[in-house]
Order: sequence, then structure tokens, then C-alpha cells
Amino acid sequence: MGGERKVYTLAEVSQHNHAKDCWLVIEGKVFDVTKFLEDHPGGDDVLLSSTGKDATDDFEDVGHSSSARAMMDEFYVGDIDTSTIPSKRKYTPPEQPHYEQDKTSEFVIKLLQFLVPLLILGLAFGVRSYTKTPASS
Repeated sequence: MGGERKVYTLAEVSQHNHAKDCWLVIEGKVFDVTKFLEDHPGGDDVLLSSTGKDATDDFEDVGHSSSARAMMDEFYVGDIDTSTIPSKRKYTPPEQPHYEQDKTSEFVIKLLQFLVPLLILGLAFGVRSYTKTPASS
């Protein structure tokens, strides 16, 4: 490639989002992967789902081989105007209401921890002795 590199906006690249015309943005570069859709080991759906955005994270998460990275050169069509890519926002969880600790006293909890097993044990002995006693006529 000689001369000036073509620079695309994300809006321009986003128009190429189907099986007959599929472009991706990876590491600031634009790739026309239309001819590669059928040959992609992960299937064409993987590539099609990455259109219309910066697909760098999707690409890096998979861990492509060095030969896959070298293959990208033949699909290169230009660069992306990085000012047209929305900045990544850091996730901030919604504010939660203040949590007040359980008001159950520790004494009640300890009492239940002692009594519940005793009740279960007593019930087991009661059922056992009931089933062992012969029925009187």
C-alpha cells in the first residue's frame, strides 16, 4: 500500500455489518473480513457480532495465534478515527440503601442453636419408640 492511509469513522465502518459486507475495528485499524467469514474457525456469527464497535477486546479475549494476527494484514483497509469511538466508561454500581445489621440478639440465636438439635433428637426418639411399641388389641 502506498500513499495515504484511508481513515474511517465508526459510523462509516458500522454500515458494513452483514455477511455480504463485514468490517471490524481492531487495535485502531479497519479490516474488511467479508471474504474470511466462511473460513473463520469460530464461525461467521462471532465476527458479525463484533461489527459496529471497537472489537479489540473481543479479539484479544480469544487469544489469537501469531499466524492469525499475520493473516489480518490482507484484510486491512484503513484506520479508524479514534475520536468517533465512544470512550469506555468505568462501571459504577448503583447506590444501595444503607444496610442495617440484623437486630436479632445473639442470645436468641445461641438458644436456637442449642434447642433445635435437641428437638430433632427428641422427635427421632419419639418416632422410634412409637414404632417399636406393639399395638394392643
